[in-house]
Amino acid sequence: MNNKFAERKYVIQAIFIAIGVLFLFRLFYLQIIDEDLKIAAMNNTTRPITEYAKRGVIYDRKGNPLVFNQVAYDLNVDLKEIKNIDTTELCSLIAISKEQFIDKMRKLSYADPSFQKQISPETYAALQEKLYKFPGFYLQKRTIRKYPKPIAAHVLGYVGEVSDNLIKKNPYYKSGDYIGTLGIEKYYENDLRGQKGVKKMLVNRFNRIIGSYKEGVYDTAAVDGLPLMTTLDAELQEYGEKLMQNKKGSIVAIEPSTGEILVLVSSPTYDPNLLVGRKLSETYTALSLDENKPLINRATLGQYPPGSTFKLINGLIGLQEGAITPETRFGCNRGYTVGNFHMGCHAHFSPLDLREAVQHSCNAYFAATFRASIDKGSESTETRFNKWRDYVVSFGLGSRLPSDYLNQETGYVPTVKYYDKYHGKGYWKSLTIVSLAIGQGEMSVTPLQLANMTAAIANRGYYVTPHLVKMVNDKPIDNPEFHRVRKIPIDSANFEVIIDGMYNVVESGTAAGGKLKNIPFCGKTGTAQNPHGDDHSIFIAFAPKDHPKIAIAVIVENAGFGATYAVPVASLLIEKYLTDTITRPQMEEKLINANLLKSKNTGEKTAGNFQ
Repeated sequence: MNNKFAERKYVIQAIFIAIGVLFLFRLFYLQIIDEDLKIAAMNNTTRPITEYAKRGVIYDRKGNPLVFNQVAYDLNVDLKEIKNIDTTELCSLIAISKEQFIDKMRKLSYADPSFQKQISPETYAALQEKLYKFPGFYLQKRTIRKYPKPIAAHVLGYVGEVSDNLIKKNPYYKSGDYIGTLGIEKYYENDLRGQKGVKKMLVNRFNRIIGSYKEGVYDTAAVDGLPLMTTLDAELQEYGEKLMQNKKGSIVAIEPSTGEILVLVSSPTYDPNLLVGRKLSETYTALSLDENKPLINRATLGQYPPGSTFKLINGLIGLQEGAITPETRFGCNRGYTVGNFHMGCHAHFSPLDLREAVQHSCNAYFAATFRASIDKGSESTETRFNKWRDYVVSFGLGSRLPSDYLNQETGYVPTVKYYDKYHGKGYWKSLTIVSLAIGQGEMSVTPLQLANMTAAIANRGYYVTPHLVKMVNDKPIDNPEFHRVRKIPIDSANFEVIIDGMYNVVESGTAAGGKLKNIPFCGKTGTAQNPHGDDHSIFIAFAPKDHPKIAIAVIVENAGFGATYAVPVASLLIEKYLTDTITRPQMEEKLINANLLKSKNTGEKTAGNFQ
């Protein structure tokens, strides 16, 4: 009997010992081995703080900053810690109403703890002193963009909050993060954004951070974004925007040998500092409702008939196809007439050869040249038109250029399919579409394409894809698209003939009002017909004539003849870029003061004489 009790005693003792061992093992595992519980315990006394990387600074081609960073703070909330808040005092400190407080609290989530974004330095200082009164609230440091000069808004783009759709697609971004929107900020987002870090910070019972947990052993450091050097000339960009103030239109200037964009102006424009901070959404809405549409980048999204500037392309195609020679002469009796068809032209002597036709912008000459190109030989109209079209698109027209500016329109170069549908297969001939000879009809281009076409002519038969950034982190950009030389299938000798004519345009032709002393340059005026109002003033040019350093396209909407507004704008910019001086202050002053935006009160515009 005693042996049975003894055996039971040992069994019971063994059970208790086993249970004790299990408890000890479990305690050891929980305290020493299990990292999840260690971290959970650590989170009771620490706060993970996201360390946002500074976005890369963006510079112009001379090293002048176009956009840099400014310190800002968000007021965030840890929902687990919030309790017994003096809402009246908090609302007073951050200048919001109790209704706004309630609305903000309702929208809070663990994914996005932001309560008040980008508070001012003064508010930050006041909150820092009294934060212990508001358990669960803490301040989060981050940076916002700052623009030293209110220029290049359409080029740079802006930084805004990431959308829910993008968060689903890209796990890097979390609710409340910021991302580049439009322009350089968007295209180079991965370079500019850097890499976020996380710091574990100790907090005391007053909800104040008192130091780093375990000297930062659990921290990951933020990596700042890379600096970018753009191709823009900030001084020239600022000057271009000044010349275009109170006008609708655009300027694009390119360095022909490299494709680097020196100037990209869209007018009306806006101060990029307006799309920074808490009022971004409100300001964006106001700008989007502005009747002059300052948010639209006319330089890349505007689509216009190229007008008489396109005569240069038709001249080049005619030469290359042997439809004309430089000495070929066509008569002009105030226009081009075939049967009942008549295309008007202005008064000038007749007949003209090709150089003279470019100089005097003769519609009749280029109508005859276009028809000679399409009707040459025994091939069908459709076959010859397709060959003509291949030449045109080789200049970068009719499609988006593979640039680092994403937001582009394509322009339009019509197709055989289009004309077959519109006129009927076999029912259209060269005379049916002769408006293409002078850059009208179905043709449309963007100002960026027009400037690129001008660069190709300046280079005597090639272009490099126009682009906006030349260096990333002090290293030349490695995108092969921005170094590729794109050849035009036209002999360089044919370009020389056209360039001679363009030189005469400025020396004694339709752009003589823009002639510069000691700077020989070449240009072509255009007047684009506009079915919605006054015609558009267009001018393309490059300078100097030999070894050109700048190619430019200017479009001033509803401004009439190319010589009236576009010529003086381009001429002043060329002089400014090549000499860093302006020798015609009267022309400059009149242009700057001219207001082509219709007054809301009178509906009238003011203008000036620049000749």
